[in-house]
Amino acid sequence: MPRMAEPGRVSELLRAWGDGDAAALDDLMPLVERELRRRARHYMAQERRGHTLQVTALVNETFIRLTGAQHVRWQDRTHFFSMAARLMRRVLVDHARNRGYQKRGGAAARLPLEEEMALTPALDVDILALDRALEGLEAIDQRKCQVVEMRFFAGMTNEEIADALGVSIDTVKRDWRMAKLWLLRELKELAS
Repeated sequence: MPRMAEPGRVSELLRAWGDGDAAALDDLMPLVERELRRRARHYMAQERRGHTLQVTALVNETFIRLTGAQHVRWQDRTHFFSMAARLMRRVLVDHARNRGYQKRGGAAARLPLEEEMALTPALDVDILALDRALEGLEAIDQRKCQVVEMRFFAGMTNEEIADALGVSIDTVKRDWRMAKLWLLRELKELAS
């Protein structure tokens, strides 16, 4: 997985932008756009064929929402990309809702969960059901929800997630395993 160039510069520009420096945003945008596109491509590759939302639109809408978060105290690039993961999730959920998909099944957009997410062969989940399940997980354990968002929606590595959350890599791995099991159970209940 390729790393983004100049992580120190990105962190510096994020802090300046958070302090109200509008010019920092202009310098920041080209540095993070490639990484946002890579993460959006990672996510969209898991979507169904013919999805009406394209990578460029997902990146643009995510960036618009990020720029709307004025005066955020950005810690570093990892904090920025974890927030971007959460916003990508919101964009996709909003898109699914706006398309008028039914509550379960039927014409709902099908989202194949990563293979490692499934304990049984090829489990497909619609994005709205996944969002409801993640909201339930967040109510119980916010950190596990963040691990899922960062890994599934942003394609972050265990190391990047550990850094963003200030925990060990082993904790991230444990949280991921527990979150997968919890989500699988919840998604089965939502489907029945």
